[in-house]
Amino acid sequence: MPYKDNASLPDAVQHVLPEHAQAIYREAFNHAWEEYKHASDRRGDQGREETAHKVAWSAVKQTYKKGDDDKWHPK
Repeated sequence: MPYKDNASLPDAVQHVLPEHAQAIYREAFNHAWEEYKHASDRRGDQGREETAHKVAWSAVKQTYKKGDDDKWHPK
């Protein structure tokens, strides 16, 4: 279930991340979706979608951090 554009991302992503961070999330998710398509490539019982979301959030956190104002800002 790769995402075509930022508008197709889950609401929980669209409503909290700035546009650039959404693009990072989308690209990381789509890449992880392909990379971890086989269960043997994932840890434990995690599903493909769960793994891709975790990878995507990790990618965002490399460039952005959540501020005291609950908004995401570039590091």
